[in-house]
Amino acid sequence: MQVQLTNRQQHILWATVRHYIATAEPVGSKALIEEYDLGVSSATIRNVMGVLEKSGLLYQPHTSAGRVPSDSGYRIYVDQLITPSESLAKEVELALQKRLHWEDWSLEALLQGAAQILATLSGCISLITMPQHNTALLRHLQLVQMERGRIMLIVVTDGYETHSRLMDLSPIREETEIDPEVIDRELQIVSNFLNTHLRGRSLLELANLDWSQLDREFQRYGEFLKNSVAELTRRTMTPTATQIMVRGVAEVLRQPEFSQLQQVQTIIHLLEEEQDQLSRLIFEEPEGEDRSKSRVTVRIGAENPLEPIRTCTLITSTYRRGSVPVGSVGVLGPTRLDYESAIAVVTAAADYLSEAFS
Repeated sequence: MQVQLTNRQQHILWATVRHYIATAEPVGSKALIEEYDLGVSSATIRNVMGVLEKSGLLYQPHTSAGRVPSDSGYRIYVDQLITPSESLAKEVELALQKRLHWEDWSLEALLQGAAQILATLSGCISLITMPQHNTALLRHLQLVQMERGRIMLIVVTDGYETHSRLMDLSPIREETEIDPEVIDRELQIVSNFLNTHLRGRSLLELANLDWSQLDREFQRYGEFLKNSVAELTRRTMTPTATQIMVRGVAEVLRQPEFSQLQQVQTIIHLLEEEQDQLSRLIFEEPEGEDRSKSRVTVRIGAENPLEPIRTCTLITSTYRRGSVPVGSVGVLGPTRLDYESAIAVVTAAADYLSEAFS
């Protein structure tokens, strides 16, 4: 959401969100005057809050009440007005190092322990997935000419799973038709090149190969290979449903946002009975998201595609084996949560698990 705010508007929005997170009560100008050194009068604060309301960043739950942040207000707050807590990130890292015992525990027990630490330190529901099984390494790759003008890319993984992709060669060839035997020889040379460079690497890394390394006479296969590999990678790397370690439910559901029994029931049903939907969501990194500021994904309120959590905030990050995402770490809570702390907790946990798995 592109909203241009002045420094004063940013400061008052920051104070309003921060006060509401702390109190769960609609915020008025008097409360901001008393709690924050804004350097302006109560009338000025009311005027600015009115502007923020018209911009869709604040709203009044009823006429006589103060203002409450909207999903858009929280989005500006997260993207522009805060910095994750470095001190809490260090606390999380130390707690994980001290309490988890990789030498003695099973993988499931380790991730359960990590989830409990996250829930305790964030005050949210913590979510950690078991590692994905589709982070396979390449064992062999072969390009095969099928009927005239069509080529199949065949990939065999270290687990002896086979994936294939069939595409037309004709769109990338501008010259006159070439003898099929010539194409067969060229495809074998290109296959040898790919196996030399990619054997033992993850399928995800296929999409990042520098195609300029192909000799000039084989460049005509470059676009075909790039498209084929991208499609294969999307298919083979799509996260499968996997077990999620869930901790901290009881404490979070006592928050005032979850006072309605039906809402609580739908969230618990999602956490217990529909983990396949949730695991795919928390493993996903939305396309086009600006990840330069943070390595986490923050979905606020209606940004969540799953109906039971559209009044919640979901903060997630992936943990990796080398450069390959293998699982996810997340916290789930009301939109009124301590974003600085929650983002720091998720980032630190993902970094710790990545280091451990690597």
